[in-house]
Amino acid sequence: MEQTFRTEPWQVSTDTLALRNYGPLPGIGIVPINAFLIQAAQPVLVDTGIAEDRDAFMTALRSIIDPKDLRWVWLTHTHPDHVGNLVQVLEQAPDARLVTTYLGMGLMQLMQLPLDRVYLLNPGQVLDVGDRKLVAIKPPTYDASESTGFMDNKTRTLFCVDCFGAVLSEPAETAADVPPTDLRDGMVTWATIDSPWLALVEEQAFAQSLYEVRKLEPRTILSAHLSPAIDMTDTLLQHLAAARSAPPFVGPDQAALEQMMGSAPTG
Repeated sequence: MEQTFRTEPWQVSTDTLALRNYGPLPGIGIVPINAFLIQAAQPVLVDTGIAEDRDAFMTALRSIIDPKDLRWVWLTHTHPDHVGNLVQVLEQAPDARLVTTYLGMGLMQLMQLPLDRVYLLNPGQVLDVGDRKLVAIKPPTYDASESTGFMDNKTRTLFCVDCFGAVLSEPAETAADVPPTDLRDGMVTWATIDSPWLALVEEQAFAQSLYEVRKLEPRTILSAHLSPAIDMTDTLLQHLAAARSAPPFVGPDQAALEQMMGSAPTG
């Protein structure tokens, strides 16, 4: 199950870029792995990619900004595909503060990640980055308790952590380039993988969480695990609503894994 990574900057809007990558889900498909750069008055890097792609990630980042100019690194949560190059970024960005929550800081400590530059921010609070304010939010679905996204009210862009992710069959430049049925099925699959608790949530309560997203009126939705989605809020909300009543995800077992790997059965 060889992994092939590639990090490529892609211009989402005049001042927001995606650092795009893809990782395999053997037997299922691929999943986008995105970080983002906001070229604000105080530039913001959202997440730091995966360690397996370190050289390419850092090269791509330096192609769009001198890391010394970064002022903020917004850590959406502490999973490996989001903190893979955090130490390297902070070493090359000496003036950057690391935005996380109290729980995120605690998990960073367990992972022996740097704590001396942490800036704690809770959902509902605001980070002023000079030419805009970023409003912290808790996304409707997530796989880590510290997950915190935000709304960039200047560009009407919602950065939604893992929420609205999708399992894809092939790379896509934007979410609109994914065939509609594939997008729906891929989002439902991802939601049942990433948020296995979703089926336990009362329907009305989940509908309210989706309504809170609608009230933000985002023009662009940027998920760590979906190609950039522009003017697709209604579609994404409908697909995520469908995931609540979908059967729980059951992954391949050992026999299936061995078949995928082409290896002889064990035990």
